[in-house]
Amino acid sequence: MKFAGLLLSCALALGIPGQAQPKPVQVAIAAAGDLRGPLEELRTAFEAGHPGIQLQLSFGASGSLTAQIQQGAPFDLFLSADEGFPQQLQKAGLAAGEPFPYTTGSLTLWLRKDLNQDPAKDGWQVLFNPAIQKISIANPAVAPYGRAAEAALRHAGIYDRVKPRLVFADNVAQAAQFLQAGSAEAGLVSTTQASNPVLRTAGVLWTVPADAYPPLRQAGVILKRTQCPAQAEAFRAFLTGPQGQAMLAKHGYRKP
Repeated sequence: MKFAGLLLSCALALGIPGQAQPKPVQVAIAAAGDLRGPLEELRTAFEAGHPGIQLQLSFGASGSLTAQIQQGAPFDLFLSADEGFPQQLQKAGLAAGEPFPYTTGSLTLWLRKDLNQDPAKDGWQVLFNPAIQKISIANPAVAPYGRAAEAALRHAGIYDRVKPRLVFADNVAQAAQFLQAGSAEAGLVSTTQASNPVLRTAGVLWTVPADAYPPLRQAGVILKRTQCPAQAEAFRAFLTGPQGQAMLAKHGYRKP
């Protein structure tokens, strides 16, 4: 299987005559879609403190990324939106060590502001507004945030009633893109995605009660195939350390 555009991880270039420093080590990270935005910000901070390392980010649904890794994709580190997929890779002998927790996510209901609905007052009943023709969620088959969205709708006892209007995105970042593009009037996405400036301005946000879906405990794993374990470990330490955790908290994540 080809993975177009993905450089071989940990490619340390040879020094060029007259060049003071060799090119940085490239660490390829496969990351869940909910991390788009926050992880790009973390990359900037990490690289500023580690000039010898560059992070190459690829985003997607956790289940899809797991399948790519199982098929040989040259990633060095995997950051999932749940604990199960990293554990699956560990059981398959593809992990260099134990999966590590790095944060806990949360689910938010987003509604287009001009619908004049108040989910803080009316809860799930707002989804029965006739103007809501499509409800965007990530694909539950491959995306933990999609599973959480389905679980929340089932917990509320309305899944069967809203199912005909569900629009399934490849991952939670794409589910948020559907909302931003106007392809859906409502959606269940990560709190981080719902809080981006465009969606916050255009919509009404309601944090789904935490007891409505299984906890979104997010974990990562360094992969056995990596050729730069020290550099991958350096980012893991940064992500789980005080600076990385503070940056994640700023984006609405909770402690792991």
